[in-house]
Amino acid sequence: MNNTVQANKLIGEKSPYLLQHAYNPVEWYPWGAAAFEKAKAEDKPIFLSIGYSTCHWCHVMTHESFEDREVAEPLNRDFVSIKVDREERPDIDTVYMSVCQAMTGSGGWPLTVIMTAEQKPFFAGTYLPKKASFGRMGLLELLEEVKRLWKTNRLRLESAGEEIVSIIREQNTSAGAKAPLLREILNKAAMQFEKNYDPEWGGFGAAPKFPAPHNLLFLMRYSEAERLPKPLEMAEKTLVQMYRGGIFDHIGGGFSRYSTDEKWLVPHFEKMLYDNALLSYIYTEAYVCTRRELYKNAAVLTFDYVMRELANDHGAFFCGQDADSDGVEGKYYVFTPEEVKGVLGKLDGEKFCRYYGITEKGNFEKKSIPNLIYNPDFEEKNEKMRSLCVELYKYRSERTRLHKDDKILTSWNSLMIAAFAKAGFALDEPKYLEAAEKAQKFIAKNLVDSNGRLLVRWKEGEAAIAGHLDDYAFYIFALLELYGSVFEAYYLKEAILFARQMINSFFDREEGGFYFYGSEAEKLIARPKEVYDGAMPSGNSVAALCLARLADLTGDIELGEIAEKQLNFIASAVCAYPSAYGFSMIALLESAYPSAELICCTSENKAPDELKKYLQEERQNRLNIILKTPSNRESLTQIASYTGEYPIPDNGSVYYLCKNRACLKPVKSMEEIKENLNTAGNK
Repeated sequence: MNNTVQANKLIGEKSPYLLQHAYNPVEWYPWGAAAFEKAKAEDKPIFLSIGYSTCHWCHVMTHESFEDREVAEPLNRDFVSIKVDREERPDIDTVYMSVCQAMTGSGGWPLTVIMTAEQKPFFAGTYLPKKASFGRMGLLELLEEVKRLWKTNRLRLESAGEEIVSIIREQNTSAGAKAPLLREILNKAAMQFEKNYDPEWGGFGAAPKFPAPHNLLFLMRYSEAERLPKPLEMAEKTLVQMYRGGIFDHIGGGFSRYSTDEKWLVPHFEKMLYDNALLSYIYTEAYVCTRRELYKNAAVLTFDYVMRELANDHGAFFCGQDADSDGVEGKYYVFTPEEVKGVLGKLDGEKFCRYYGITEKGNFEKKSIPNLIYNPDFEEKNEKMRSLCVELYKYRSERTRLHKDDKILTSWNSLMIAAFAKAGFALDEPKYLEAAEKAQKFIAKNLVDSNGRLLVRWKEGEAAIAGHLDDYAFYIFALLELYGSVFEAYYLKEAILFARQMINSFFDREEGGFYFYGSEAEKLIARPKEVYDGAMPSGNSVAALCLARLADLTGDIELGEIAEKQLNFIASAVCAYPSAYGFSMIALLESAYPSAELICCTSENKAPDELKKYLQEERQNRLNIILKTPSNRESLTQIASYTGEYPIPDNGSVYYLCKNRACLKPVKSMEEIKENLNTAGNK
């Protein structure tokens, strides 16, 4: 930031990313009518730059170009420049990322787009150096060429814009062919994962390697459904190797963004809330599935990191932490043996260095990232090393600091709520349930507008931007996880409320699929239906899962019909290369295999201990639970009318098990339910 430069139009924004550019010499505008009206009035193209505050290469391009007056001069003279925070406006990012992928075959951030004032793009790319180098186009050369063509051959640019817009619109409105059988798609996905699997280091494909927790979740659940060992083996190997590698912060807990190498040693060091939410969720499920303590340890250290470093005073969670400290990527995380011994003492320091692979040679720019890759005792519980990690963590926190993106995003917080809720119940840890409920209350209080609609982000007391599909789908997912952990009818009621809002604002009732932004939102050049499950699952895949579960729980016919249409849309969209749609595979898996509903009517106003114990010990992914008590009988009947017919006993509990919409006779103990579930083949 250069305080000698007058602030630009970003100074009034809340986004940390936009505020990072408020004192650039570039005359940035936030996305809005003012910028487009200026471009039309002055007959200039739009220079659109999209990024986020913890993006390493966004920082590089900023320091190299946007803080440079030589670059600012042509941008200010010949263009109208717009900055967008992709985390605040994922709708804009989704549209223009699809443009970039269509034009270049790849994408990423920073995203650079040049377009007409009518929002029709004719150039798209990612990071550009200031000047051309090693065959990569330079930003200054690009700006000069666009200026020349804008004056001499405008028709060429505009026709390119028309062509790319028509391609993107065609991609987003294509209904797709009739889907083959769901199990064929699931089998194909599993085979594709196995083909790309790295048996030595885990993960799929070559470096860089991304965790993609929903892919691992699919493999675990597919393994269970098909009774095949290989998918679980692939998921477990990957989980173990990620934990052993440097992508996991062995000192402070939590996972970095991705690994730059095949063995998960050298990460891109930024830590994102959504990665840690999804990874803590999958490690929790892996523990429930296998009872392997390593997975519980990884989950607990990640949860504790999030609560310690990403939670605000009101119980919500910040977006993440930067890869850089003092302008150097990874500086916060790496050590030399001398530094470790200076903190822990010679004897303990040497033990620590041997244990975590910290050497004189180093493994990252002559320093070492702590890891357990070559430690044969990596799975043994070592309280001494844990205490030394705590000591080194205190030192590290004072040595240098990380930039923190302190926005609160509804979608990312929802994923974190889901993970905390799952772990709070599965690990029998009240503080995690408390964290989940506290964060949900924050969203309900601060990120729902006066009309009861979700908003995207909150910062410094201000909530803004109408919610997108991801906000609704992920929040419904969080509410369902909360309901499945505490059995409060309120969460089920809220899930249904927001599901109906999601359907009304985003669902394409003719072709199926949910649009990314709502019918009342700002109209962009295209209205995409995002299905690809990248670093995060798509809103469409999560919506499919949630609607199917809600239909099963409530017996609501309309929800069931929409869920079926959505699942058909998903199946059609993913059948060509299903392994690219990991969370969609989870949604289809739940539909391809029989579900069961268990209605527990109890005289107490809480879940019976035997039910809770069974659910904590047995992995039942297709068992939906309805708990009916004296205190919730009326509200539950409003939510799921069929439950009105189930009487509450004077004492004890009665269990009603239904499978494939056929119900077995009521029983009075979970032991009998276990027998029925096993004979029904639900496991």
